[in-house]
Amino acid sequence: MRDFQLPGRSAVFAQNGVCATSHPLAAQAAIDILKRGGNAMDAAIAGAVLLGICEPQMTGIGGDCFVLYTRPGDTTVHALNGSGRAPAAATAERLRSQGLTTVPLTSADAVTVPGAMDAFCHLSETEGVLGLDAILAPAIHYADEGVPVAPRVAFDWGNDAETLQGSARQRYLFDGKAPQVGQIFRAPGQAEVLRRVAKDGRDAFYSGEIAEDMIAALTAQGGLHTQDDFAQTRATATTPVCGQYKGIDLLEHPPNGQGATAILMLNILKHFDIAGMDPLGAERAHIEAEAAKLAYDARNRFIADPDHMSRLDHMLAAETAAKLAALIDPKRAMAAPKDVSEAVHKDTIYITVVDKDRMAVSLIYSIFHGFGSGIASDKFGILLQNRGAGFCLDAGHANELAGGKRPMHTIIPAMLADGGRVTMPFGVMGGAYQPNGHARFVSNLQDFGMDPQAAMDAPRAFSDAGTFKLERGYSDKVRRDLTEMGHKVEIPTTAIGGSQAIRIHENGVLEGASDPRKDGCALGY
Repeated sequence: MRDFQLPGRSAVFAQNGVCATSHPLAAQAAIDILKRGGNAMDAAIAGAVLLGICEPQMTGIGGDCFVLYTRPGDTTVHALNGSGRAPAAATAERLRSQGLTTVPLTSADAVTVPGAMDAFCHLSETEGVLGLDAILAPAIHYADEGVPVAPRVAFDWGNDAETLQGSARQRYLFDGKAPQVGQIFRAPGQAEVLRRVAKDGRDAFYSGEIAEDMIAALTAQGGLHTQDDFAQTRATATTPVCGQYKGIDLLEHPPNGQGATAILMLNILKHFDIAGMDPLGAERAHIEAEAAKLAYDARNRFIADPDHMSRLDHMLAAETAAKLAALIDPKRAMAAPKDVSEAVHKDTIYITVVDKDRMAVSLIYSIFHGFGSGIASDKFGILLQNRGAGFCLDAGHANELAGGKRPMHTIIPAMLADGGRVTMPFGVMGGAYQPNGHARFVSNLQDFGMDPQAAMDAPRAFSDAGTFKLERGYSDKVRRDLTEMGHKVEIPTTAIGGSQAIRIHENGVLEGASDPRKDGCALGY
């Protein structure tokens, strides 16, 4: 139990349904959908699409999603890959011939076809009960009427505003500047897009005037995208990958997501007595940082479009984790492997919903970097993701850019299960931090007996591109100790990630936890 004399928040307990996400209007919309008779999938989609209006720097209908979910009365965890592909004409050689070694972040070459809208339409039809017109109504309303800009949103908006280019600056800036807290953001063009999708389904987005608008914006920037690239976009059903840590199962979305990295990291941590360490001490932070370096190095070598990779079993094997754990010096930091982290900070949104029938949804939805590529379509103002920057340009690499291929993705939804029963859908936002965040969250629960809210409130640390970032919650002594071990330590200017979770207790009570690093909350009824 938390100390009620110190700042903090209590978890939300309810019986009929809970939503936890990063903006209160989206959480409220999800609960309203449940009260209308919708199920957890209806509510999660409604909240997610609205988050694209509440937090447009983080996500939107020009992005991708991954989803894990269960059905009422069934313990099977299903997965849906809603990530889009590179245009058919794309090649790494074309960019290498220009002297490039990475995909430029704000170029049309970084834009993969948005996959989230197809996934949402598919899930609404196959798993939802209310229909698109009902579940898109909250986002349409707020896109038309406007949303007051929340404090964390305003902070991130200001940090990422320079990414915006062309017509995107008119759509997402206020007299050329990022909005202040409380200013009203409206997106009437997106409201019209959503009205058409509500009426005519996914084809309204992937063909006709809306697709033409996106393609025209990309073509003007030298993009190779075609009508056929958009028309062929389809979400893909797949099977989660699973690992175990101290009595519980961790289920992650499979590649091209990076969820296997979290499982590998926990497999490495099994070789150390984490539970015997101070949860906020230098020893634990050091071992975790070293495990992350090794796990992320494996990620960069192996994870790619599942049709183009063959080393997943090796990455998840116990023998692999044992060999990597043996490389860790408990007293000395190793050099960071090449490309442990992407070039700049990026974030996303995550939403989880559990309903009265205990259908559970874990959904993550993103445009990758802040404001994605910075390119927006002229007529409807659809901001386009830069997920193609997740490709590499190394010839022969599994994750090499190629036409029709999906890039390695940072966004990963997760679930915990105990004895086959799903006990907690959860997610940790924060770009490259996410696998480290999943491992830290699970370790907080299992090694230190924290409840979900305490596990996400606890200070975070992340070894990011050669710099060990420790939030202000760590003591100066810990920083000094880590510096003496060889780490380059700094306090990050931005809080590390964000998280949401819902624990499903054996008696059926739902416990929702929401990260104070974001503007959001958990709500229930």
